[in-house]
Amino acid sequence: MARQGEKMPNQNDSLHVRPILRKLAHQARKGDLSRREFMALASTFGASAGVAYGLLGVAAPAPAQAGTPQTGGVLRIGGRVMDITDPRKFSWSEQGNIARTICESLVRWEGDATLAPLLLRSWEAAEDARSYTLHVRKGVTWNNGDAFDAVDVVHNLTRWCDSKAQGNSMASRMSALIDPATGKAADGAIEQLDDFTVQLNLLRPDITLIAGMVDYPALIVHRSFGETSNLLETPIGTGAFEMVSLEIGHKAVVKRRENGSWWGGAAHLDGVEFIDYGGDPTSIVAAFDAGEIDANDETPADFVDALTGLGLVPEVRSTANTIVARMRVDEYPFDNKVFRNAIQMAVNNEITLLLGIDGDGEIAENHHVAPIHPEYAQLPPPVTDTVKALEMAQAEGLADVEFELTSIDGDWRTVTTDAIGAQLREAGFNIKRKIIAGNTFWNAWTSYPFSTTSWGGRPLGVQVLALAYKSGEPWNETGFNDPEFDALLQEAVGIVDADKRREVMAKMQHILRDSGIIIQPYWRNQTMHHTDVVQNYSRHVYRELHLEHVWMDG
Repeated sequence: MARQGEKMPNQNDSLHVRPILRKLAHQARKGDLSRREFMALASTFGASAGVAYGLLGVAAPAPAQAGTPQTGGVLRIGGRVMDITDPRKFSWSEQGNIARTICESLVRWEGDATLAPLLLRSWEAAEDARSYTLHVRKGVTWNNGDAFDAVDVVHNLTRWCDSKAQGNSMASRMSALIDPATGKAADGAIEQLDDFTVQLNLLRPDITLIAGMVDYPALIVHRSFGETSNLLETPIGTGAFEMVSLEIGHKAVVKRRENGSWWGGAAHLDGVEFIDYGGDPTSIVAAFDAGEIDANDETPADFVDALTGLGLVPEVRSTANTIVARMRVDEYPFDNKVFRNAIQMAVNNEITLLLGIDGDGEIAENHHVAPIHPEYAQLPPPVTDTVKALEMAQAEGLADVEFELTSIDGDWRTVTTDAIGAQLREAGFNIKRKIIAGNTFWNAWTSYPFSTTSWGGRPLGVQVLALAYKSGEPWNETGFNDPEFDALLQEAVGIVDADKRREVMAKMQHILRDSGIIIQPYWRNQTMHHTDVVQNYSRHVYRELHLEHVWMDG
């Protein structure tokens, strides 16, 4: 049985390559799946990158070489510094980037779309996606001296499955392990077989389970981490760095691990400082110009030329990251579906792309599933008609109702929201703009009647829909509650074949767009910058920073 992370046999060895992998490879060679789609699905079922490329008949790309690493130096990164109390409750990638220096995940999402083992050594998935066997990496030590083993994995899985823990978004990703009656892991769902093996027995098929383990709320905490624990107060981790200090909104500092050795060797950097300059991108430009920072974690599209002009090195990647202008279905006037459809119809996504991020991305279609997702179904483009939109609102007696469109301050989200608001105003709607400072916005991000939120991409489209639109989930910021959609979603996550899953996805995409709950205008290209001293600092597909192998030249 093929295992992720192990050296694999020749792709023609039928004793080792599973039938499901051959079927997926056949679909990819026919063109029914893109290479990226195939890599994501193959790794979900346990194929290493080497085997996956071999099944396609191509050689795996060689790792990029950035010269000979040097030891030393403190990397200074300009980015937001936020609370890191409990990873399973993280809502922002910035939290994950700081916490990831001290804690690690079981699985990592690589640039070629594969899911690679990290604190797991390998895994096996059943052909029907009803069970998974997790093989825990040996030789890993926590920075308090304890050995990492299956007890820690079971502890984290159990915590993730607690759907009653407020703010725990991991329960959305682990729903196939959760007993609906108790809101916790079902009896027998998580089974420790030995010190380094965990068996997961699902209540229903779920192809997203491993992919859910790559997300930033899935960082692994020590077995002693309880309901009232605070990662900042007890920063026990398996990572290459350890915590020195963190002041929210100001600075976080980590240093190369001194308490025990990191299983991956040792970090090249002496340490990392995350420095918060607020939401105004001009502050980052000034910080680079003054030599106060060596890198940032994101460059807005309208500042790319300015930073590149300073002689900085840009790192660019196309992503499934996006922004949604979402309306809460339980708030007036957005509890009226016709009114929501009118708001959606009044906004031209192409114009929003151009005004919001200078066209640095691809047009989206108001259903939050990207063309890079294996199960993406192509629908006719959304219709924009400002005259009809206002007529629809008038027919509902809502054309003159004043409403607010809220956004965070000071970055591309503000500009994009301005572009949406301007189009609604031009169409004749009585709209006001409201801009809120970062900390205040984050504290209530799911509660605004009409606001914009940035969303990161995930390996599978069904993951995004389960997180953002499934009834009752913590990240369901629209309050959307549709039994038909939920039933289709549960069906889709159990379908292995991407072509068959795409048929169900098409229905879900139609339901979402027809509901009018979101304007989702574009998919972003994402850029970050660094000085030429910084080496091996690359743009991840999901804005993650992996700093253990970054080094500074001189």
